[in-house]
Amino acid sequence: MKLVGKLFLSYLVVIVVGLAVIAISMSYTALASFEHEMMGNGFGGGRRHMQAMLDEQVEQSFEDAVNNSLLRSSVAAVIVAGIVSLFISQRITRPLRQLAHASQQLAAGQYPEPLQPKSRDEIGELTHHFNQMAHSLAEQEQLRQQLIADISHELKTPLATIKGYMEGLQDGIIPATDDTYLLIQQEADRLQRLVHDLQELSKAEARRIDLHETNVNVKELITSTVSWIRPQFEGKYLDLATRLPDDLITVRGDVDRLRQVLLNLLGNALNYTPYGGNVTVSLTADNGQVDIAVQDSGVGLSAQDLQRVFQRFYRVDKSRARASGGSGIGLTVSKHIVEAHGGSIRASSDGPGQGSTFTVTLPNFTETS
Repeated sequence: MKLVGKLFLSYLVVIVVGLAVIAISMSYTALASFEHEMMGNGFGGGRRHMQAMLDEQVEQSFEDAVNNSLLRSSVAAVIVAGIVSLFISQRITRPLRQLAHASQQLAAGQYPEPLQPKSRDEIGELTHHFNQMAHSLAEQEQLRQQLIADISHELKTPLATIKGYMEGLQDGIIPATDDTYLLIQQEADRLQRLVHDLQELSKAEARRIDLHETNVNVKELITSTVSWIRPQFEGKYLDLATRLPDDLITVRGDVDRLRQVLLNLLGNALNYTPYGGNVTVSLTADNGQVDIAVQDSGVGLSAQDLQRVFQRFYRVDKSRARASGGSGIGLTVSKHIVEAHGGSIRASSDGPGQGSTFTVTLPNFTETS
């Protein structure tokens, strides 16, 4: 039952209880009060003379008796109705007090145990949503702590390497060769990529992604992006194939941002597909939308991974370093970019070891034969 129904029913119960108490009290007290008033006015044996004595004194006695009985019944009804109202109010407000206490704990940085919904009304729904919120905040706090640890580690390693090589160059221990400078440059590039990823994430989550929209040839976008990244796949002995329709398909969007999404998906497939695997990029257009799918034969995704794979800094394989498994930012940024285009992105997998498919859906396409 909904909360409005419960409140209405509680008021109705209080009214019915009050009326019942009044009726019962009147039935027990009205006659006795009337006889008392009759005898007080000099009409002994009031019951024998009731029909014969219909004068003003009898009417006054009856009125006084009814008023006295009604007063006593009303007092009894108020007391009983108050008790019933208090009981019902406590039943309704108890889960609200529990929610208030849990929210205070949450505001203080503590994560309370999940509350047990005791009804299916609005309060039960509120309790369920509060549990979801608390669980999500706890996960975000865990990710935040992991982020601080990851960033500290990622900054520490290249900085220590750069510092060590610079000290070695100053002391003459390390020769000033091209290989030495190349190594220092690679470590500096790692720092730059990390800072760039964090900047992209900040813009994406603040909804400040700048789009320079034009008519984008989707086939050309896929072909050029695949050609650019193909050498990396060949270096890992991965087969990178495309399945593209013959028709010309265009969408309205930012070509550089869409290429960034496609590169993130291909880079993800590259990192998580073992040597000798295969990756396929396919394009389909139907029902007013375009689907770009990147399918791989990699490590696959569990049910938990599918729920969290687009969360920032989430990695499917926790043992991977940033250099081999990414920062855990690319898919989050890609999701925001696609949504800024009015589209959506989703992941699917048959389970660990079964590969995975990431599908980008974009609206408003035109198709030309």
